[in-house]
Amino acid sequence: MEFNFILPENFEPQSVKHLLEKTWLVPRKQRYFLRLKKHFWVNGVLVSDQHILVSTDRIKICFDSEDFSELFVPFGDKNLADLIYEDDHVAIANKPEGMKTHGNEKNELGLQNHVAAAVGHGVFVVHRLDQSTSGAVLFAKNQFVLPILGRMFEENLIHREYLALVHGHFSSPVITIDQPIGKNRHDKRKQIVTPTGKRAVTHLSVLTEYKKSSLIKLTLDTGRTHQIRVHLSALTAPIFGDLLYGNDTHEPRLMLHAQKISWPDPFTGEMREVLAPSKTFDARCQQEQDNQD
Repeated sequence: MEFNFILPENFEPQSVKHLLEKTWLVPRKQRYFLRLKKHFWVNGVLVSDQHILVSTDRIKICFDSEDFSELFVPFGDKNLADLIYEDDHVAIANKPEGMKTHGNEKNELGLQNHVAAAVGHGVFVVHRLDQSTSGAVLFAKNQFVLPILGRMFEENLIHREYLALVHGHFSSPVITIDQPIGKNRHDKRKQIVTPTGKRAVTHLSVLTEYKKSSLIKLTLDTGRTHQIRVHLSALTAPIFGDLLYGNDTHEPRLMLHAQKISWPDPFTGEMREVLAPSKTFDARCQQEQDNQD
């Protein structure tokens, strides 16, 4: 497995060790392999981890097949992948509501399988969306970048922006919900706001107020299970179509959509932003708008 990079013109001089550990966030295990096997080249020359790198340097790193565990992902239908962004290291797909991010059973297919078929090889799940939620899902295309992206999520360097159509109105156009979330002891399917839970922070902005509902934008500082749905339910503003935390049995879908994902390229630092449209989400919002008249 070989990877090649050209350091950007605004690159600040630093050692190979600093680049791998601090700038690229490469995990210790992979740094160990590169150092032990001497698999790091600069401008065609093998170098130590104390070598100072400068802008426009050409980097080549290699891993052996035994450095990573093998991944087998059965191919799904490439026509169901709906790729909206792809580069050498990541693929982003626009997941429709009702499709799982990945299968849970041996022969069950999910978005991961369809994306694998589209790119021609297995891809790795970096984060998930609930089956009933639509929108942008990021996959790693190789095992080198997988833990780097995981670390970026942990450090809140990868940002996701959601839209939701909810019941009711809010007392303020901008709200930060800082309430811990934990398991519901009475219903294993659900999470609940509880003082014994893990810290969860959701930022909410009202975009449009309809007669009896609101279209809102949400961003997260944390990534707890069902975080948005739990926090909005706790505010007595459940999401339209939420059968778990509400009772909208007549709605065609859960009105929660991951509309945008943005992140710095892990190797160049260049900011990237991808938008994911949803016709079904927009159509339901249009119905609320039409009801205004």
